[in-house]
Amino acid sequence: MPNTVSVELNLLQPKPIPIFNHTTINAPRFSVQFLEFKNDKSKIGEYSLSCSANIRATCNGLILLDNKLKKGGLVVMNPVTRKLIALPLGTLSRPHDESYGFALIDSTGEYKVVHLFRDELRYVSCEILSLRTKAWREVNGPSFGFFNRFVDGPISAIGGLHWIPQVDRSEYIVSIEVDKEKFHQIPLPRSSRTHDGIVEMGGVLGLVVHEDVNHIDIWILKGFYGEVWTKYHSITVGSIIDMVPLFSLRIKGDIIFKRDEDGSFYVYDFQHQEMRKVEMVEGCIPRSSTTYLPHVNSLVSWMEVNLDMCD
Repeated sequence: MPNTVSVELNLLQPKPIPIFNHTTINAPRFSVQFLEFKNDKSKIGEYSLSCSANIRATCNGLILLDNKLKKGGLVVMNPVTRKLIALPLGTLSRPHDESYGFALIDSTGEYKVVHLFRDELRYVSCEILSLRTKAWREVNGPSFGFFNRFVDGPISAIGGLHWIPQVDRSEYIVSIEVDKEKFHQIPLPRSSRTHDGIVEMGGVLGLVVHEDVNHIDIWILKGFYGEVWTKYHSITVGSIIDMVPLFSLRIKGDIIFKRDEDGSFYVYDFQHQEMRKVEMVEGCIPRSSTTYLPHVNSLVSWMEVNLDMCD
């Protein structure tokens, strides 16, 4: 793509400059893409960016990705403004033995990166980096035995990051209050099975569980303290057992599902109580192994204190 900027080459420059289709980085490069949902249709768009790294997490319009120029390094970037910053090295760990979360503390405008990893004794440890101090600090991790394995990345909601700690039959979630840096074990109202999941829903935490083949219940949790799970809605039409909840749409709040069988997308419309298949633009079907992270285009910067999202 003309006028495409390489993330890796941008890191090597003292000032961001356009890079036109050439590189000295000895690694395959990929375009930075996003999947847009609108009016029951979906299409793949691309930023004028390329990189050879994996995206680890997203937050408020920013993305956290690997720094391929430094083993174990990370980069925070706004793909719209192309501003980026390299983060210092944290603890090195094997990819399947770690998980990254990225969160914003609304009251202070501070961004934090949370890194969970298994140490040599198989305990899950935790370190946190604030983008203000740009330094990693060790904090008390979750209690031993909370995590069976790192399945999916965490969901950011109600001032915390939340993990489902097992592939199947999870009876609780593991959560960290990002401002207090304190871990919690929160019991679930229903055991979470393979195709169930948690999503952020308009600021609250949602649990989407398959009660049977054609019945999905949605529960919500509004906070860490003095709150309990309450049943929000039941989907009784159009559901299929292998539908996995991905995220809720920012404006309408409808939930996007992805079928395990063929990778197709469905949207549940709360207003009309309908489950509809999403039409993919021809030639733009993502790979079935693709991992999806919620994202909104924004002009925000990690250097700002008062952040206003841009639609």
